[in-house]
Amino acid sequence: MSASTSTYDQPHEAGDLPVQDSVAANGGPPTTGADEHELAASPRETSRGRSRRHARRSRLYAYAVVTVAIAAVVIALAASNTAKTKVSWIVGTSHISLVWMVLAAAVLGWLLGLLTAAALHRRTRAPR
Repeated sequence: MSASTSTYDQPHEAGDLPVQDSVAANGGPPTTGADEHELAASPRETSRGRSRRHARRSRLYAYAVVTVAIAAVVIALAASNTAKTKVSWIVGTSHISLVWMVLAAAVLGWLLGLLTAAALHRRTRAPR
């Protein structure tokens, strides 16, 4: 075998699978072709595993439906509350659209909820 010839250029006997010296064509580890046979012989999915997979898929669909419904409600709320309102601050007043006030209150409530959840998780976690 010359220095410029690879293992792919050499004739193979029946049943021999060439082994690639470096990385496989798909970027993974070197293969001998036996991996495909091992994957085909793997055990089938159990009924319990299938039930879990279907339950997870159902939850994801439910989350998607709820997210779309919430987005529709927020868009309807924004469209129906475009009037300006007077907001009194400690040092003065301003006039803003009601939509922006509701949106700011929602974002502030969401952030405070995240902070509260993080604080409770930190205080109630298992000791190290």
